[in-house]
Amino acid sequence: GEAPKKRRFGWLTVFVIVLMLPVFGVLIHAVVPPPMTILMVQRMFEGEGLEKRWRGLGDISPDLVDAVIASEDARYCSHGGFDFEAIQEAMEENAEGRRMRGGSTISQQTAKNVFLWPGRGWIRKGLEAGYTVLIEAIWSKRRIVEVYLNVAEWGPGVYGAEAAARHWFGKSASELTRTEAARLAAILPSPRRYQAAEPGPYVRRRARSIQAAMGTVRADGLSDCIA
Repeated sequence: GEAPKKRRFGWLTVFVIVLMLPVFGVLIHAVVPPPMTILMVQRMFEGEGLEKRWRGLGDISPDLVDAVIASEDARYCSHGGFDFEAIQEAMEENAEGRRMRGGSTISQQTAKNVFLWPGRGWIRKGLEAGYTVLIEAIWSKRRIVEVYLNVAEWGPGVYGAEAAARHWFGKSASELTRTEAARLAAILPSPRRYQAAEPGPYVRRRARSIQAAMGTVRADGLSDCIA
């Protein structure tokens, strides 16, 4: 009768709204900078400060873009959000008992950083995949990198390229040298553990290999989708 039909319509409305919320979020942030991420709020509750200043990609050194692509996601311009080769390599390395590495792309990291919470659960992984598909469909590759570079954690309470450049090197993100860009990319996986300004042997070594890979990124046009 009438009541079950109304109830069904009610549930359908709720379902559609729940489904559309992520789409609205992604559409809004295609133009509006994300204000705060869940990680930022979490760190503030843990007693950390908050250094962050939004900068458009035009005000960030292209060397940092190359460094991040070289270190985090060399196939960024050619995949649709998921790097299946990297996932395969990661699974093989993990199965062989070598050091754990993820196959997470810049798109996946951006989806996680902007819309979700830190963690490794299957629900979060599923939501991350959904958001990755959405941002790849709605945002440009340039926008994804721009957002990524503005929300990434680069030290205790330090978020985004501008805050990172000022915190570690006392300069703006547009003035970063190749070496500084490589060092910032080198500490990205563990920004609370490593120093970019006065790095130890591990970060120096990693930054040198990133700098070498940046040459390949430039020569092979691996960052052309952002230019």
